[in-house]
Amino acid sequence: MSASAMLHNLPLDGSMEAVFRPYVRKRRDEQSALMWVRLKEISDQAWICGKQYSSEILHEFLKAKYLPEVFTEGETLDGYQKYAEMPDGIIKMIGSTTKLTTRGFNNYLTQVESFGAELGVRFSVEER
Repeated sequence: MSASAMLHNLPLDGSMEAVFRPYVRKRRDEQSALMWVRLKEISDQAWICGKQYSSEILHEFLKAKYLPEVFTEGETLDGYQKYAEMPDGIIKMIGSTTKLTTRGFNNYLTQVESFGAELGVRFSVEER
């Protein structure tokens, strides 16, 4: 059914709502793959406080450090939350890079790369 036909057939009793907003593109799979390459490079090369950490631990650490604190138009998708209160009152970081837009993910990845560069990591050449 076309949008025109759908609109034409909507009831006029106020029981329906139509919302039009600019489409915001989700991060791409290629961006996610590059993030994991970068995390592996940091994991392999960087020493933090005398230790090396796995890509998975660095992923959690860097999400806590660099994900946006709150929903940010153009950078995060609707429903984005970095923190949530658990039933026992504890605040837990639940933020995910899957809730970033293409632009938001590029900003996040730049921060991850800057973090690694400050530790002396030499990154491979990869396209974004």
